Amino acid sequence: MDVASMLQVSVLLFLVAALGGVTMAGIRFAGKHNPPAWLAMFHGLLAAAGLTLLAYAALAEGVPAMAQLALLLFLVAAGGGAVLSLRYKWNNLLLPAWLVIVHALAAVLGFVLLAAVVLLGADG
Repeated sequence: MDVASMLQVSVLLFLVAALGGVTMAGIRFAGKHNPPAWLAMFHGLLAAAGLTLLAYAALAEGVPAMAQLALLLFLVAAGGGAVLSLRYKWNNLLLPAWLVIVHALAAVLGFVLLAAVVLLGADG
């Protein structure tokens, strides 16, 4: 698989993961309860697949600087997601709004950068 294809598939994986993320954020901010575990796991699985593919493309093949920055932002988002899951969800604590927002902002910014590389052919 060539780099362009890997980046395209990564964007699609992150896009579907983002739909789950938006749904979970809506659940969290609509009331004082956390989203269901199955949705969080599905979201994390898709995001991890996209992250793994992007990391492979970056390390094995080389990607533009904007895609490298997207990778860094997705790693930050993954760290936030891990904390949300392992510290809060696992212990049945309400997800802190500030961490949900930071997690989402890092992921959205990473997605915008990666999508720009794919859609616009940005060299970064």
